[in-house]
Amino acid sequence: MLPEGQNIYETDCPILYAMRIIGQKWKLPILWYIADAENQTMRYKELERKVVGITATMLTKCLRELEADGLIRRTQYNTIPPTVEYSLMELGKSLIPALETVYHWAEGQMTAKK
Repeated sequence: MLPEGQNIYETDCPILYAMRIIGQKWKLPILWYIADAENQTMRYKELERKVVGITATMLTKCLRELEADGLIRRTQYNTIPPTVEYSLMELGKSLIPALETVYHWAEGQMTAKK
């Protein structure tokens, strides 16, 4: 808990840190689809189809950020046309149980409000 009068945005808050990494609109769906895929690996085009409403530019931006944060790995194969796959790294895999916990908490809240 914060000392009285301290601004949470001026601290090293772990929740705010996590939200900076995964709190954007598209990052959680991207991670969720990769985690749910066979071998936790998806091709770029599969992600583009699954994440409904995302533009190719935004998908690329989010994937680059998730890669830079060490959550996913990008593998490019020299085929024609080029094939690019994204898979969860250990850090990304370690996030999935926490996301499942939040999912179940939210599911319970949604059910309780009906």
